[in-house]
Amino acid sequence: MSDMVITTLLIVSLFALLGSGVWIGLTLAGVAWIGMELFSSRPAGDAMAITIWGSASSWTLTALPLFVWMGEILFRTKLSESMFKGLAPWVNALPGRLLHTNILGCTIFAAVSGSSAATCATIGKMSIPELSQRGYPADKIVGSLGGASTLGLLIPPSIIMIVYGVAAEVSIAKLFMAGVLPGLMLGALFSGYLMVWALLNPSQVPRSDGQVSFIEKLRESRHLLPVILLIGGVIGAIYSGVATATEAAAVGVVGALILSAAQGSLSASTFRASLLGATRLYCMIALILSGAAFLTLAMGYIGLPRHLAEFVTGMNLSPVVLIMALALFYMLLGCFLDGISMIVLTMGVILPTVTAAGIDLIWFGVFVVIVVEMAQITPPVGFNLFVLQGMTKREITWIARVTMPYFFLMVLALALLWWFPQIATWLPGRM
Repeated sequence: MSDMVITTLLIVSLFALLGSGVWIGLTLAGVAWIGMELFSSRPAGDAMAITIWGSASSWTLTALPLFVWMGEILFRTKLSESMFKGLAPWVNALPGRLLHTNILGCTIFAAVSGSSAATCATIGKMSIPELSQRGYPADKIVGSLGGASTLGLLIPPSIIMIVYGVAAEVSIAKLFMAGVLPGLMLGALFSGYLMVWALLNPSQVPRSDGQVSFIEKLRESRHLLPVILLIGGVIGAIYSGVATATEAAAVGVVGALILSAAQGSLSASTFRASLLGATRLYCMIALILSGAAFLTLAMGYIGLPRHLAEFVTGMNLSPVVLIMALALFYMLLGCFLDGISMIVLTMGVILPTVTAAGIDLIWFGVFVVIVVEMAQITPPVGFNLFVLQGMTKREITWIARVTMPYFFLMVLALALLWWFPQIATWLPGRM
């Protein structure tokens, strides 16, 4: 049977199972089972057991539940309120004024969360009522929050990067470092856009609350000190080589518990809620990864990834054309799937082609994460759009429209990343 017929049958099976409401992880395992039973001589039963156990017991994966738990703990603290107090005096003199607290707040919280949805919800709980009360335009409040909250996927620690690192078998510590400069670059592009808009529309920006002395700014900055120390401890431990990503995650959990206790937010109920929230999220991710590992094995036995790689290599696409094609492919896929599913579904097929093209897998990891970020604000399945809809009660089409400028800024970031790959590779290369 031809590869095209096999691929069509498996894709139809995939969407039929997804459409019937079967969990994504079980759907992936089911499609893999169908493929192995019908199109390979390898018995599917023991292959599934060995593969799922191997993926679920991976030592590399232990960093994931710890970082998820750290984000859940901080989600229940007064961190966003403290960040607003610490950031507001510094951005008041910039064009766009307090709108920049969305960008900076999301950038800082992204460095302790790892989840774009958690970043969006945590910063949005504080900034949307505060900025609306001060008279800032609703489209700029929601748009900047939706765009900047995607940084939770790129700035370490990142849940998506851990998933990619496991799938691609590359160093998670190096992936984390690779995301730092691109994340800061994206934050700068977002703030730059707000400054240009504010200079062109000065009448829409509320007046400043008045001049704040430098000493007063420093005094208010004390609210930022705990989270900066936590970020520095986690990222510094990884960069210096003192700790692995997993060990740094454990340090982050302890630091988050200390920070939560110091703010008076730690109680038996919040501790239990954070632990249960992290367990639920990690179990979902682990099931998806296990199903994807079995699907990757099944595709290997059927031979589809090898044949696809040979087909693409035979087309003699230049690396830049290949990257453009993959960007369009992931943008389209992002309209229907969440980021983790996109990565685990495609890596088994895409990686041989990328490797054959001579593209650095650390750089490609950053590229994939930025494209997944774009998927977070594209309808109909943009997770950040749903979070914002829940907080603002606005139509999802309106939210998608006001976040669209940030989508195009991410396209610009991809172009800059291609022209200057050192943005992603310089820090990992110095570890």
